[in-house]
Amino acid sequence: MKFWDSSAVIPLLFQEAASGTLQKLLASERQMHVWWGTELECVSAIARREREGLHSQRVSQALERLRQFREDWSEVLPSAGVREMATRLVRVHPLRAADSLQLAAASVLARQGAFVVELVTLDDRLRLAASREGFVTRP
Repeated sequence: MKFWDSSAVIPLLFQEAASGTLQKLLASERQMHVWWGTELECVSAIARREREGLHSQRVSQALERLRQFREDWSEVLPSAGVREMATRLVRVHPLRAADSLQLAAASVLARQGAFVVELVTLDDRLRLAASREGFVTRP
């Protein structure tokens, strides 16, 4: 089972250096598990690119791809357990608050089942913290 950080979803919306690798990971397991705030983080990244001059057609295409992913993905919802885990993680690792919520959501997901959760991220700090928390990280 793969948990997708927002940093790994963005290259699925736009053509970037890591897009091919992430598309192969997605093809290997179509079910995406994400944090509840992932859509907002992705829309924020799209809006930033739009403000920087990205053509409106590419913005519309990215938003449509995001909508398609959202229809199929599974979200870890906000809860006291996620918040408590994120609070611990942000104190133990040099993570931003949003990244601690991502890792906490992956941790809660992992505890809900008897399976390994791989964390898909392009964020180096999140990758290091996830590895220290026992996660396999991709790519």
